[in-house]
Amino acid sequence: MTIIVTGGAGFIGSNFIFHMLGKYPDYRIVCLDKLTYAGNLSTLEPVMENPNFRFVKMDICDREGVYGLFEEEHPDIVVNFAAESHVDRSIEDPEIFLRTNILGTQVLMDACRKYGITRYHQVSTDEVYGDLPLDRPDLMFTEETPIHTSSPYSAAKASADLMVQAYHRTFGLPATISRCSNNYGPYHFPEKLIPLMIANALNDKPLPVYGEGLNVRDWLYVEDHCKAIDLIIHKGRVGEVYNIGGHNEMRNIDIVKIICKALGKPESLITYVTDRKGHDMRYAIDPTKIHNELGWLPETKFVDGIQKTIDWYLNNRTWWETIISGEYQDYYEKMYGNR
Repeated sequence: MTIIVTGGAGFIGSNFIFHMLGKYPDYRIVCLDKLTYAGNLSTLEPVMENPNFRFVKMDICDREGVYGLFEEEHPDIVVNFAAESHVDRSIEDPEIFLRTNILGTQVLMDACRKYGITRYHQVSTDEVYGDLPLDRPDLMFTEETPIHTSSPYSAAKASADLMVQAYHRTFGLPATISRCSNNYGPYHFPEKLIPLMIANALNDKPLPVYGEGLNVRDWLYVEDHCKAIDLIIHKGRVGEVYNIGGHNEMRNIDIVKIICKALGKPESLITYVTDRKGHDMRYAIDPTKIHNELGWLPETKFVDGIQKTIDWYLNNRTWWETIISGEYQDYYEKMYGNR
């Protein structure tokens, strides 16, 4: 079995690669990643010497390159994590999000059609559903919830989802889609809420919180997410969407206070900043479908997952300090440029 994992040098993609190589020692995993700002090759260093792993630096929009890789590797499965994914960056510059998230997805699916695969899996987000009101805790996103996007990022991801469904309907592409809630855990890029707060708190820097910090997110430990995708690509029904949620709803401000307490830092570091434009208030996913069909449930409670995450950042300071300093951007040429 050969699996191409796009965006595998990013947060969730790298954790998925670790999971798959650990669980399926006979599988070949090919990681395709452009190594943009959020792609960090040093993350993959633990598996770079694994004979069943290959890294390829490439943009998923490079049709000629992608086709050439498919000719070489003859993949059985493609799992697409590759995406521009930061909401604030999408507000500043929407165009790159449209190019990578929509056109890149099309290139991958065209390659799948041309060379044949048993499964194409699109990793999406609960943000395609928009948001939910804070005063209706009974409401949750299901697979039937209408798409109602709020940012250029979520609009680009929703567009890609619609293209995947169209390729399945029109061309018979054996595709599945998963929509997950907010992930957290090891190797999370330091601009995101949890790692940013950990890094800033450790350095006694201000902890910037949007608005009043009342926005609610459903948090999913990344390892649980990887197990869910593993199930979907092996046992999920072709043409289906599966929501993957953590059953861990938390207000942003409460998460920041938990991190302060765990690190012994004063809450006076918390600084409230002007809210994000179009900031969604609440996300909550109902994962009943994937539980009923595939037996998946999140295994990690937030209280345990956040402590494991904090411990990981304490024990791997070099990894995130290098990113914050910008040195990691030179890592590929320095370490692997001549490989």
